Amino acid sequence: MPVIRFVREQRDVECYPGENLREVALREGIELYGLKGRLGNCGGCGQCITCFVEVVEGGADNALTEQTSVELLKLKRRPQTWRLACQALVQKSVMVLTRPQVGLSDRENDLGRARSIPLPEGPTAWPEPPAAPEAVEPQGFETAPEGPGVPSTTSDEGGVLPADGR
Repeated sequence: MPVIRFVREQRDVECYPGENLREVALREGIELYGLKGRLGNCGGCGQCITCFVEVVEGGADNALTEQTSVELLKLKRRPQTWRLACQALVQKSVMVLTRPQVGLSDRENDLGRARSIPLPEGPTAWPEPPAAPEAVEPQGFETAPEGPGVPSTTSDEGGVLPADGR
């Protein structure tokens, strides 16, 4: 499975190929948003542009899907390495820096440490589901108990009653 290395948080997180970067980060408790984003994010539609991440050099090429038209429009004046987490799908292992607009106090050392540990390449396909257990053949039908208070499905003459009971 691909691994997302969150540099600021110093965490590696596994995900399935094709998973949305924003959804993985939120599921894992990774903070993508500053105050503005926490108060007014669009929920992953690409409109608020508050879920910036920087793709750090050293990860696999084409680790994320191509930029969407929304990203191309919204990120015109931003660095080429920035992506909107809500618009990026993870294809291979990748290193990202969350909230790059905030800066990182010891950026070079933190990035150097993140780059020094190799990332697993990660598959480009979903894992195969486990084999289904063998089906068990039914043993037969059980008859319903008859007696006082239990409706019968046969008439007094021994014939089968129609579904409406007449």
